[in-house]
Amino acid sequence: MTRARPLLRRIDPRVLHSAAEIIKLLGHAERLKIVEALEDGEMTVSEIFEACSLGQAICSQHLRRLRTLGVVKARKHGLNVIYRITEPKVYHILNCIRTCDARA
Repeated sequence: MTRARPLLRRIDPRVLHSAAEIIKLLGHAERLKIVEALEDGEMTVSEIFEACSLGQAICSQHLRRLRTLGVVKARKHGLNVIYRITEPKVYHILNCIRTCDARA
């Protein structure tokens, strides 16, 4: 009978659940483009959909989903809505994608 190896460390189940939801949400190429565009700082919706080559309606839908899980936050500035990343895991995920996809 083989004994299961114990985990080296246990991750809080709430943290696992939160991470899984964020990973699921970012499992869409267009949403990854959006957070990559926001990686360097705040952008308006217009700047985001232009930078990502997305239609405004599609971009707004993705931003709404990202906002719902707290990955990004929005603030009004005059007539503009300005977005920024608020979930630190996003930066790690983008870095991981870049690092893991590096070709030697």
